[in-house]
Amino acid sequence: MKTRAASFANKTWLVLPLAACALSACVTINIYFPAAAAEKAADKIIEEVWQSEKGNKPAAPATNEPAVKETK
Repeated sequence: MKTRAASFANKTWLVLPLAACALSACVTINIYFPAAAAEKAADKIIEEVWQSEKGNKPAAPATNEPAVKETK
């Protein structure tokens, strides 16, 4: 018959690895972008949008098929 101390020791060896796995799963990774580079990229995108709006040209559909005229 097991004693309470032996039973507690068995549970401890089961709980400790599970607790370690749970704690290691709680990891946050922070990625910081340089503010100047992000602002420069945003300005470039905004400028491209304004240029495309000023031209008022509808965007051509992107297809891989060549334009072929049918003749009858």
